[in-house]
Formats: sequence, structure tokens, C-alpha cells
Amino acid sequence: MINVHGVLQLSPANYYLLSSIITAVALVCLYFMLTRLRRARWLEDTPTSKVRSAAQGLVELQGTLDAGGHTPLISPLGEVDCLWYRFRVEEYRRSGKNDNWQTVEQGVSERPFLLRDDTGSCWIMPKGAEVHPRQRRRWEGSQRWPGGRSVRTGLLAGLIGKRYRYTEEWFTEGEMLYALGWFESRGGGRDQFDRQAAARQVISSWKADYDDLLARFDRNGDGTLDMSEWERVRQAADIESERLARADGQRPLVHALGKPSRRGLPFILSDHHEADLSRRLRRSSLWSLVGLAVSAPLACWFWVA
Repeated sequence: MINVHGVLQLSPANYYLLSSIITAVALVCLYFMLTRLRRARWLEDTPTSKVRSAAQGLVELQGTLDAGGHTPLISPLGEVDCLWYRFRVEEYRRSGKNDNWQTVEQGVSERPFLLRDDTGSCWIMPKGAEVHPRQRRRWEGSQRWPGGRSVRTGLLAGLIGKRYRYTEEWFTEGEMLYALGWFESRGGGRDQFDRQAAARQVISSWKADYDDLLARFDRNGDGTLDMSEWERVRQAADIESERLARADGQRPLVHALGKPSRRGLPFILSDHHEADLSRRLRRSSLWSLVGLAVSAPLACWFWVA
């Protein structure tokens, strides 16, 4: 062991390891401070839209959670009826003098659900969302997968054998939902239908069964399609593409909100009220600032000392 500037009795390897850890903590605090503050600003600056009149693009919606005709999901740990869930199973492990919780199982549901307001409904595609659920439960047990709601908890579980901690969050039908993400509408005659591309696709599908194509358009029976016969094929494909365009225009209008393809844009779901969620994000940003104020000077001292 050596004396580093008369302050820390650490080996060089441990000294640089500690310096790296403190620097990483400072960087993480900086990241969370900026991202949480930016999320709060997005919430506060984006006006709430109605489903029927929402523009295509980044939109803020508020409405009621609805299963959209689906059977409710059942959360894997607590067996709660819900529309969305997220869970984590941690195992308590000891190694010498060290003990900590290590994640051994985790997951999140990705099945779409509906947001309804007084003007219409919008499918929420939750994959990739930053979700802030209000309903959350944490408990302990002695099995890797709890046996529903009747698991052993706390001290008893620790005395019997292995100790596990379960965390589960969920959305339930009928609750309020706040959603900020990328809004798109399909059907209802709003989509631009490429008839030329559709006609080419029709001809390609006909070519896949060339014998049937010959039976329909080989008028002279010579086993090939000449120029005039190919022209009739193209005319028939144009007629079919017009039929497909009419059918496409008659599809019902469907709205969906999901993760923006452009990096940096938010996709947030929460059953907290918008103002409550904004306060939570700002509070998280403030605590990250406190962590940064402590760790950044300490990291600088380690690297310049």
C-alpha cells in the first residue's frame, strides 16, 4: 500500500478504479439531470390534443385506458388483471462481506391497448416507451417465481432458504393515461395509394403462377405472351390496382401512437396526472443535480491530485 498525497492509503490500481467509479457516477448524474429536465419541458410545452383532431407527428394525448376488445393481461408475478405490466425478480446474494440484490428475471409486456377520449380512440404501441406507472408493488419470497398472492415474505422467506425480491408495475383498464409520442393515422382514405406500384405488384403475383397467366392472356395459344398480350396483362393489372385503391380508401380510420423514429424525441406513458409527472421528473432532475454537485468536484480532485 502507498500513501497517495497523504490522503488515501490505496494501491495505484485501486486509486484509479475509485477515480473511474466516481467519474462514472458524475456522468450518470449529468445524464439523468439533463434527460429528466428535458422530459419535463416536453410535457409542459406540448399542448394536449384530441384524438380526432390530432396532427400527424409528435402529439400529447390524455384519455382512458381500454383493452380494445382484448382479454386483459395477467401480470406474471402478482397475477393482476391489467393492460400493461413490467416486472423484475431479484435474488439476494452474499459474497464474503458483500451482499446485494441481483436481477435474475425481468420483462415488460408489448401488447397494444387503447386510449379513448371524448372524440375517438388511439392504439398505444408501448414497445420502447418510457413508462411511469402509478401502480407498483414490491414484496419478498423464497421462490424464484412467486406463487401468486400467497407467497411467504420478509424474514420468514430469508430463514427458509433463498431470498427473492419481486417488483411489479402495471396499468389497469379504466384508469387515466397520459401519452406523449408519435401519432399516425391509417385508412379512411387518408393514405396515398401508389397505383403504379400496386399494378407492378399484381403482375408479379400473376407471374408466380405463369400457367394461369398464360391460360388467361395467351389468346393465340402459342405458349408465350407477345407484345399485344402483355399490353392486355398491364391493362388488367391497372384495373385490379384501381379496385385495390378503392378497397384501401374504404378501410376504417385507425390512429396509433408509438415510439418516434427520430432519435431524441420522447415517448412517455404514465397514469399519473401530467402536472404530477412533470413534478416527479423535475424532482428527479434536481436529485441528479445534487449528485453531480457532490461527485463532479470529487472526481476532478481525484484526477488532478
